[in-house]
Amino acid sequence: MSKKCELTGKIPLKGHKVSHANNKTKRRFLPNLKKVKFKSDILNRTIRLKVSNSGVRSVDKKGSFDEYIINTKSKYLSLRLKKIKKTLLSKTA
Repeated sequence: MSKKCELTGKIPLKGHKVSHANNKTKRRFLPNLKKVKFKSDILNRTIRLKVSNSGVRSVDKKGSFDEYIINTKSKYLSLRLKKIKKTLLSKTA
């Protein structure tokens, strides 16, 4: 399974773990991913996504899942969400 947020596109970052003696070893900073169900009011169904905690907060800030998907640039969304965005835009227009 990919460790990538489906809403925001966050991926693992690389960095160093630094000890007290200033020894540096490589490590990965993983995004805080959770499996979350979102309710789409326009499509009348629930969608289960693997989302980072900041992605959940972004959806809450926009007000609804549909608003977030419509207003977000497609380059940040996963393939599944790009298809959902297309259907949302066709239903609202």
